[in-house]
Amino acid sequence: MSNIQALEKEFREYVKKIEDFNEALSVLAWDSRIGAPKKGVQQRSEIIGTLSTEVFQLSTSNQMSNFIEKLTEKDVYKQLSIITQKTVDECKKKYERNVKIPKEEYKQYVMLQAESESIWEEAKDQADFDMFRPYLEKLLEFKKKFIHYWGYNEHPYNTLLDDYEPGIFVDTIDHVFSELRDGLIPLVKGVSESPHQPQTDFIYQPFSKEQQKHLNIDILNEMGYDFSKGRLDETVHPFAIGINPNDVRITTKYKEDDFKLALFGTIHEGGHALYEQNISEELIGTPLCDGTSMGIHESQSLFWEKFIGKHYSFWERNYQVLKKHSNGQFDDVSLEQFYFAINEAKPSLIRIESDELTYCLHIILRYELEKSLIEGSLDVKDLPEAWNEKMKEYLGVVPNHNGEGVLQDVHWSFGAFGYFPSYALGYIYAAQIKEAIVRDLPQFDQYISQGDYTLIHEWLKKHIHQHGAMKKPAEIIKDITGNGINAKPLLSYLNEKYRRLYQF
Repeated sequence: MSNIQALEKEFREYVKKIEDFNEALSVLAWDSRIGAPKKGVQQRSEIIGTLSTEVFQLSTSNQMSNFIEKLTEKDVYKQLSIITQKTVDECKKKYERNVKIPKEEYKQYVMLQAESESIWEEAKDQADFDMFRPYLEKLLEFKKKFIHYWGYNEHPYNTLLDDYEPGIFVDTIDHVFSELRDGLIPLVKGVSESPHQPQTDFIYQPFSKEQQKHLNIDILNEMGYDFSKGRLDETVHPFAIGINPNDVRITTKYKEDDFKLALFGTIHEGGHALYEQNISEELIGTPLCDGTSMGIHESQSLFWEKFIGKHYSFWERNYQVLKKHSNGQFDDVSLEQFYFAINEAKPSLIRIESDELTYCLHIILRYELEKSLIEGSLDVKDLPEAWNEKMKEYLGVVPNHNGEGVLQDVHWSFGAFGYFPSYALGYIYAAQIKEAIVRDLPQFDQYISQGDYTLIHEWLKKHIHQHGAMKKPAEIIKDITGNGINAKPLLSYLNEKYRRLYQF
């Protein structure tokens, strides 16, 4: 074994140790959200703080610095495997960011994250923003300090975007989101004013958790989710978590008078999970064994939720499956009536319950608010009022209390500023990806109606899944579409579908 091979092996073993800690933290995070005892929160927060600090120290140690220095030497770097090269690049980026944060501050921040999320859950339940406000203020203060340590170009929010969507900046998002907002608001208005509205009463009939769970499992199996590598659980705020490609877990939230919430939430999280389950196992033990960005990750969940789960052909096949698990409320409802009902579009208060037409307006609202918080033009104390004003302006509805308003999302409770834009970017990417799939697989609709997703899975794995974080989001979209981010395919899809359904 040459000196370079020995150095590469030693580096990969060191990085795997970091990733082993991260896997343990992922299991703790999953357990914390799946019903860990309330009285264990403080101790759990300290354990998470300790492990996270260890990861932080390993990633910013003198040993890591030495690895980076030696492995980035031109003559050495070119002899490394491509996976090691990309791993070095990723570790160097994290090192240069994290080494600027004092270790004790980082530990305090991680402990605050864990405690804040628990407080948020209680505050949301009680619709009490003042209970959560001091934690949000502290999290925001930490984020601003971190941005100061890291530095930024043009806008401080750009530094946060880089955590979730590398290569996408405020000026691009402002332009694309403005185009989306200007196209969506009149379309939402047209749908709301149309005299042709769906009948939906049969949607909101009693549908027990247990029956819904069996339905969701059947649908996940059809999608190709591998239960030998995962599981389905219940939680307050649905999520999927990829511990490694052989352990990818899904959660959902059941509502017994609205089966759509759990079903489409499960399909959504299943899309995330299919991405994680199909990352190349060669990447295990490296930071590349993950989605390349939150936007690309969200494109996969939204592709399955919107472009398959809301597709007419999907329900041609699965309507009988739904009827089998339900209580007879759909027996006298035609497929056409059902399809129109599940695609009902109307302004709603809750993001995760919103329809595909109004969804992006919820995201644009959050993006504008948190960008204002970061740049200092909005104070945390004024956030509920600003939230309600934008809800009225964009969607024409106003929350009755903060539990269904500013407190509804978990993201800010663990400091995930810069995350929200990924949801709308993911929807834009998903529309672009769907266009590309249909171009390559013109029998797309037929595959869905047959429940045969083999070629669709192969296409997604080839172009997106297997690469993990080896390819950057802009590179993936460019390779798939030949262009960059473009909102027009999404606007075209929504205009065609909803003008047809609502006959205007």
